[in-house]
Amino acid sequence: MKSLLIWVGILLALALVVTLFDGKTPAPQGNTIAYSAFLDKVDEGTVKEVNVSRDLITGTFKSGDKFKTYPVTDPQLTDRLRKASVAISGRPEESPSIWQYVLVQALPFLLFLGIAFFVMRQMQKGGGSGAMGFGKSRARMLTQKEGKVTFDDVAGIDEAREELQEIVEFLKDPSKFARLGGKIPKGALLVGSPGTGKTLLARAIAGEAGVPFFTISGSDFVEMFVGVGASRVRDMFEQAKKSAPCIVFIDEIDAVGRHRGAGLGNGNDEREQTLNQLLVEMDGFEANEGIIIIAATNRPDVLDPALLRPGRFDRQVVVPRPDIEGRVKILEVHMKKVPLAPDVDSRTIARGTPGFSGADLANLVNEAALMAARKGKRLVAMAEFEEAKDKVMMGAERRSMVMTEDEKRMTAYHEAGHAIVALHETASDPIHKATIIPRGRALGMVMRLPERDSYSYHRDKMYANLAVAMGGRVAEEVIFGYDKVSSGASGDIQYATGLARDMVTKWGMSDKVGPVEYSQPEGESFLGYSASQPVRMSNQTQQLIDDEIRSIVEGGLNRAKQVLSEHIDQLHALAGALLEYETLTGDEIKKLIAGEEIGRIDNGPKTTIVAAAGTSVPKTRRPTGPFGNPSPAGT
Repeated sequence: MKSLLIWVGILLALALVVTLFDGKTPAPQGNTIAYSAFLDKVDEGTVKEVNVSRDLITGTFKSGDKFKTYPVTDPQLTDRLRKASVAISGRPEESPSIWQYVLVQALPFLLFLGIAFFVMRQMQKGGGSGAMGFGKSRARMLTQKEGKVTFDDVAGIDEAREELQEIVEFLKDPSKFARLGGKIPKGALLVGSPGTGKTLLARAIAGEAGVPFFTISGSDFVEMFVGVGASRVRDMFEQAKKSAPCIVFIDEIDAVGRHRGAGLGNGNDEREQTLNQLLVEMDGFEANEGIIIIAATNRPDVLDPALLRPGRFDRQVVVPRPDIEGRVKILEVHMKKVPLAPDVDSRTIARGTPGFSGADLANLVNEAALMAARKGKRLVAMAEFEEAKDKVMMGAERRSMVMTEDEKRMTAYHEAGHAIVALHETASDPIHKATIIPRGRALGMVMRLPERDSYSYHRDKMYANLAVAMGGRVAEEVIFGYDKVSSGASGDIQYATGLARDMVTKWGMSDKVGPVEYSQPEGESFLGYSASQPVRMSNQTQQLIDDEIRSIVEGGLNRAKQVLSEHIDQLHALAGALLEYETLTGDEIKKLIAGEEIGRIDNGPKTTIVAAAGTSVPKTRRPTGPFGNPSPAGT
């Protein structure tokens, strides 16, 4: 609206100028004749009247026709007209109006004044958005009007919330701590994986304390102009002092707080100047009382040590991925905005989403709501949450992908091999679902979910996972022969090799290599600088490590061969069931292996599949996809 009003004003000003300078006298009517012809007409007595001005003579003939002519210097013209009895009149010369005079005289001054006003406005703009506002801070102040967030909106990270509760109490009542000589930490560094709620937690602190909240990203400090970042840091703290007590939140601080000395230019580049200014403002000669700096990063290993010393970021608050209780609370927070069906159980969903962050769980609830809306439902049921969970964890179904019968059969035996080995390895996680419907980049998938959150990785589970990973390749070789083994196990081989390498080089689980770390450093390098040097080893040690990795992977391969050779009948039955149903849950797979009825009821009768070698799978009805939904024919 503001831009529209400006353009309307410009158009009106142009129209005014055109109106003022445009001649108001209408153009005279009549034919143009030569001045000599005009004198002849006067002498003939055919001219009735004339109107004489300095630049033009207009008149009327006795016949009624009008004419006009352009005069020349002729002092005898008046006497000639009087002798011919022509009525003579004159026209006063038009002088410019007072408005035209004022406009012409004042226009240059007004133009200069307008340009100066525009430049000054741009220089005074905050946030660094003006033409001359390079050094202005881009920090935005969020007030309570923009959506207040409190600790009630932050769930699943109780330990981090309790650790920051002291900052809230200080902002509410600073004198409580000053009476005993205590000083509140000047800064808190929130460390955690992306999506764990670091920004939300910082906003909740401001919401609980009821103080202004300034937010800025680390990348907003750095510009191509030298000294701009440091100027923005100074301006940000000046703004914060005016609103103290307040919170300044710097997101992704690793963009500006990386280890100094890693760049070029003798450590005098723009990013390091910005970091130096930030260090001075946080703990310089001038104390910034009442300003709490909260920063967030998922790369604390690259931060400069000066940032982390006491007096600056005194506390490092780890914001971890939530455990099962935390996931239940996070799901309940997000489910408040969604109409739920009675069968929705947040604990069941939380158990099936290990490792999910708060952002992942919010996305899961949103995906379930979108699926329910797509189906035309008024409530979001458990089926939509299960389908959304499969989509987030395994990828969207690619039912339009056309597979031949041979490819489907090989995929079914491949996934059945994974599942049978997983069932007979006691240290393996329980099977959640097996499917031969292409999802993401995989033609099929066996999903296993832990019964509880685990925080360590034991040797027996590693060997079990190696055997399960190689189960698909072994099943292809056992059923279709050595020459028919496909490339579908490439991801399994990659996973098994990486796990075996970590066992040998990181975790000391090889008796021949011993408890020695030989893994290469994984830290990022910045302009050729790396904080840690690569591990040096002899050729004999490298050969030993390679031999041990191969031995461990082949051990998993041999274990898978042993399990599948002993339970070949279960392999046939499970592969046939996958060809029939396309997707089986973990409970259905257990019933199938135990020789019980799966008991799915669709349009036809129950289908009984038992674990017997060579059992043919009757196809009495249309195959089904996940959760009993009919799949397109021919998929």
